[in-house]
Amino acid sequence: MNIAVKIKMFEGCSDLTPLKAHHDDAAYDLRSRVDIELPVGKSQLVPAGFFIELPVGYEAQIRPRSGLALKHNLTLSNTPGTIDAGYRGEVGVIMFNLGSEPFVIRRGDRIAQMVICELAPVELILAEELSETKRGTGGFGSTGKK
Repeated sequence: MNIAVKIKMFEGCSDLTPLKAHHDDAAYDLRSRVDIELPVGKSQLVPAGFFIELPVGYEAQIRPRSGLALKHNLTLSNTPGTIDAGYRGEVGVIMFNLGSEPFVIRRGDRIAQMVICELAPVELILAEELSETKRGTGGFGSTGKK
């Protein structure tokens, strides 16, 4: 069963509607609404030209594009970015340039991808003790190379 998710396009941006390149893709491609230059070592908010209404119990995750990461050292500052069901502003992508020179984005360029996910109903319960495991408190590389 499909879940209905409403989107509204920014005026004059119907050509930027999020789309999947293939029917079996997990993510929708997001495009830039503006021409913008990403300076080296800086974050920039790149508007994507649409607004979204997610059902309660769902989120949209904004993720980097692997080709931009591999070829140009571009990533997202808050990856994955989360869009909550109550947000109604324009979707924007916080891009970060890890490369060695400024990167120019043109209107319509694919800049990120969006995955819509159902959230499990969770209740956090305060406890005095937690169960023990083999790993215990080990983390940050404790199970592999350091």
